[in-house]
Amino acid sequence: MDVMGRRNLFFAISAIVILVGLVFLATRGLNLGVDFTGGSLIRVRLDHPVTAAEVRDALVAPELADMHLEKAVIQPIEGTNDVQIRAHVQGKPLSDPQLKRVVDTLSARLGSASVIEAEMVEPVIGKELLSKAMMAVLLGWIGILIYVSVRFEYRFAVAGVAALIHDVLVILGMFAILGREVNSPFIAAVLTIVGYSINDTIVVFDKIRENLKFRKRETYEELVNKSITQTLGRSLNTSLTTLLPVIALYLFGGATIKDFSLALIIGLISGTYSSIFVASPIWLIWKNWERDRQRKFAVAKAR
Repeated sequence: MDVMGRRNLFFAISAIVILVGLVFLATRGLNLGVDFTGGSLIRVRLDHPVTAAEVRDALVAPELADMHLEKAVIQPIEGTNDVQIRAHVQGKPLSDPQLKRVVDTLSARLGSASVIEAEMVEPVIGKELLSKAMMAVLLGWIGILIYVSVRFEYRFAVAGVAALIHDVLVILGMFAILGREVNSPFIAAVLTIVGYSINDTIVVFDKIRENLKFRKRETYEELVNKSITQTLGRSLNTSLTTLLPVIALYLFGGATIKDFSLALIIGLISGTYSSIFVASPIWLIWKNWERDRQRKFAVAKAR
């Protein structure tokens, strides 16, 4: 399996995917949810238990069509007749008349409904949450950079973090392309993928390090190809067994966790790809560059 011989092809594939995602990010932006833009957190009590699907059907009814509540996050409260709704109208909390229309529609379609609690999430809180989320991802990268540098070497650390940046950009780009909502669970999914992807990458790096000890006449390209081949089965099996339940979660888990599970699916695929086709080639290019530089220095010194 000549992965290193085709590394430019794999870099090109990653570059195209990321570039398209960046174009959508720049032109369309992310579809930020209530957690980031601000909105309303409403707890409604009905006279009987209802499912999230029933409430969603009511929120997308023609009488509320102008409010575009199809992306509202709905969570029935277990053991009660209450349901919590997180929603916004054009990035703003629901006004009193809009809240009344929602309650009237729920009453008309699901039975008697009344507001138990209504809180407004201001955009400033959303911005603070967004900056903390970005800080969490950044600190995660720095921690990984330090840990892998100590346990392996700094080249592996930089290549691994580059692959993680690749994964995060792919997830953000795909969400921008698909217009899916970015909320707090999305951040949790991204951090999960950061941890998963570096684990997968470390498996390949560990095999490279092990093979380096027994390297005789093999080139770095041959050694990395050999290491990837030796770990490929493990990587694919781990990814597939992780991916299958996440796909099941996406298909049958309900609307509230659909975006979360979609981020995991994209991240798992990207993480597996980057650990094989991005991280190792970056390390190889770095090693070859250092080898060529040392040769040129030795030749210059000999003269």
